[in-house]
Amino acid sequence: MRIAIVFLLCAAGLFGAHLKAGVARIEITPAEPVWMSGYAARSHPSTGVLVPLWAKALALESSRNRRIVIVTADVTGIPRSVTDEVAARVQKRFGLDRSQFLVNASHTHTGPMVWPNLSNLVVLAPEERQRAEGYSRKFADALVTVIGAALQDLAPATVSYGEGSAGFAMNRRLPSPSGMKNAPNPDGPVDHRVPVLKIMDLAGKIRAVLLAYACHNTTLGADVYQFSGDYAGYAMFAVEGRHPGATSLFMQLCGADQNPYPRGTVEFARQHGNELATEVDRVLAAPMTPIAGPISSAFRLAQLRLAPRTRQSFVEELQSSVPANVRRAELMLKALDAGKRIDEVDCPVEAVRFGHSLTLIALGGEVTVDYGLRVKRESRGEPVITAGYSNDVMCYIPSARVLREGGYEARDSMAYYGQAGPFAEDVEDRIFAAIRQTMADVGR
Repeated sequence: MRIAIVFLLCAAGLFGAHLKAGVARIEITPAEPVWMSGYAARSHPSTGVLVPLWAKALALESSRNRRIVIVTADVTGIPRSVTDEVAARVQKRFGLDRSQFLVNASHTHTGPMVWPNLSNLVVLAPEERQRAEGYSRKFADALVTVIGAALQDLAPATVSYGEGSAGFAMNRRLPSPSGMKNAPNPDGPVDHRVPVLKIMDLAGKIRAVLLAYACHNTTLGADVYQFSGDYAGYAMFAVEGRHPGATSLFMQLCGADQNPYPRGTVEFARQHGNELATEVDRVLAAPMTPIAGPISSAFRLAQLRLAPRTRQSFVEELQSSVPANVRRAELMLKALDAGKRIDEVDCPVEAVRFGHSLTLIALGGEVTVDYGLRVKRESRGEPVITAGYSNDVMCYIPSARVLREGGYEARDSMAYYGQAGPFAEDVEDRIFAAIRQTMADVGR
């Protein structure tokens, strides 16, 4: 027995151990009907559940002070007011610094509103707003609970990395004589990579699988009032079914201008989820790159500038035929009257590095695909995963190209987030300056 234990420990070192891993999950499906997020066209609260919603946590530790907890959640977006509260609570209870906690929203459009994310999407009746605020508080409690459970679960583990590919994501920005349309564009930029992390115990049993993809979770439309994780929820369910006892986590990458195709039915959502799960299985069965410590992490806020707008432009916007524009104009006029700045947006930028084997970049907002593609082009050495929808979802983050082209991701979407918008021309430069600074902080 002693010889076997020594062999396992040696093998663990060879295949990327010197790490501990802990995994936990908690169901976050609302217990009562609440307003769903993602689509302005919805006219009433939820009516049921297709697939339960989860928050899942993966804790990784290379030493007592070198750890990261990655939390994934089946919601459309998580506002910084919630992540800041959770970060303060986990620092007090578990000693985690801000850079040692990362939360990523799957961006399912069949998830509940986490107030005040996308609060300008609709006008809620007082009782509906109370429910939304109440769910947000319960959601924050759930994140703290699942983080604590993952830290309590830490045990020696091996971690490895691989990449696959899935082809159902397609660029949704189609040029037309009247401007950019939200429609399939097979010639537009895409990122079909499927990053996969495999976490095994020292006996070789899979404990957790983290998969990622750059694509909106919008297979299901505004006519669906039942909760689900969309294709990502079905993918995690399928992975866990194929690996009993394992926990599967989904991380949304830079998919703000990507949609799943075909779309519109539960069967298509299940189809895309199964495609992802099958590719994940292929990656898990192939040789993977060992991941080892030390773990280092850094967090900062990038200050992004919005293009100048006059007070008169908001007065004129009060006459808009788009209700969200009118509400945005009212918000901006009140802010100006109160002496508040409306020309800046803070974007969280986080980096996590695992020795010389893997780097994870996590950006706030709905990040367009150009960012993930550019990080890959500019990176050298170990692989890099670039996620969006992390630590705050405060608006779309267009690339310089998308901003020049205009359209929903560049301009129209800002009203639904209550942002004065659009961004100034240097938005991509500022994001990449913050990425480089944060990567330098973790030694890359």
